[in-house]
Amino acid sequence: MANIKSAIKRVRTSGESRAKNLSVKTDMRSQIKRVENFVNSNDVENATSALKSANHKIDKAVQKGIIHKNKGNRQKSRLATKVKNLSA
Repeated sequence: MANIKSAIKRVRTSGESRAKNLSVKTDMRSQIKRVENFVNSNDVENATSALKSANHKIDKAVQKGIIHKNKGNRQKSRLATKVKNLSA
């Protein structure tokens, strides 16, 4: 453990931010899996509504700097392609 006061605070604040980032990332991944489950079960209506909420979660994670913007765009694109192929 650190001895310097600023280092102790840094450990505490980085731990708090790590916990917040983890919850956002976990929620994002859950939404992505939800869309994929609807696609696998051939449920078009629920897949499109889940895609909308997943896109929102991905955008929020990108805004907060938790994931890179290119990764966010790639995930949204892949999910949209899956839903589009399902409805076609």
